[in-house]
Amino acid sequence: MNKVLLGCGLVVLGVLVFLGLAVAGSYNRLVTLEETVKSAWSQVENVYQRRADLVPNLVETVKGAASFEKDTFTAVTEARAKVGQVTFGKVPDAQQMQQFQGAQDGLSSALSRLLVVVEKYPELKATQAFRDLQVQLEGTENRIAVERRRFNEAAQAFNTTRRRFPTMIVASLFGFAEKPYFQSAPGSDKAPQVKF
Repeated sequence: MNKVLLGCGLVVLGVLVFLGLAVAGSYNRLVTLEETVKSAWSQVENVYQRRADLVPNLVETVKGAASFEKDTFTAVTEARAKVGQVTFGKVPDAQQMQQFQGAQDGLSSALSRLLVVVEKYPELKATQAFRDLQVQLEGTENRIAVERRRFNEAAQAFNTTRRRFPTMIVASLFGFAEKPYFQSAPGSDKAPQVKF
């Protein structure tokens, strides 16, 4: 009888140890993936901040050659200010992500209008300062695209793992929420029209 109880006790203990290790493994995997998402988000913020830092220099350079385009300069300055007002924790939830994207889309639109203004001033495009800033801005836009893609990949890895069984139980128990993705701006599925 003692041998049977001891055997049953060992089996139960073995099952509990196995379950404990499985829960710990799932939890640790979710923590690792969540930290990867946070790191990717920090890089996204970093490149967006780089763009925001370049905007005043670009505006000042263009102002010197196109002093009467005040509406465009005001729009760029206001859009940059709105970007600076969007704040939240480590990784935004879906609603915060939408707000962040809206502010960034506004700045992108204002910068596009600024670059259209530049087309009217060939002497401005010839200045070294403007060319340097334009190259910096183009490089930053490429970095933004790369970091957004990396963030989406990190969010996908986290969300996929979070939804798998039995990790989904651990995620629910410990409050690991789904991570939002960057989405394209409304209307970006249509090709822009170029008119001369």
